[in-house]
Amino acid sequence: MKVVVTSQGETLDAQVDPRFGRAKNFIILDTENGEFKSIDNSQNLNAAQGAGIQSAQNVANTDTEALITGNCGPKAFKVLAAAKIKVYIGAQGTVSEAVEKFKNGELKEAANANVEGHW
Repeated sequence: MKVVVTSQGETLDAQVDPRFGRAKNFIILDTENGEFKSIDNSQNLNAAQGAGIQSAQNVANTDTEALITGNCGPKAFKVLAAAKIKVYIGAQGTVSEAVEKFKNGELKEAANANVEGHW
């Protein structure tokens, strides 16, 4: 399964970024073989508006099945849901730790956004 993890860096040892839309990077990881790549999301770090929607569209274009992040706002959640990408919130620690928690069923799948937009 391919998943996306919001990240403050470009490796599996980087900390999970608690923000979705304004995350510094997205790590795309194949949970079966451990292969990963990093995608820069810095264009959305200081966006006046639309960071969540743009980030969600970028993630939807990665052919992944799940997003692992700390928090997700309502507009981004709606785009991700339309793309049939499951959202798992509450992730923290390193990217590799968050992926292990995901694989062990320790992360909660979100039914809705857990923060307001522009937080």
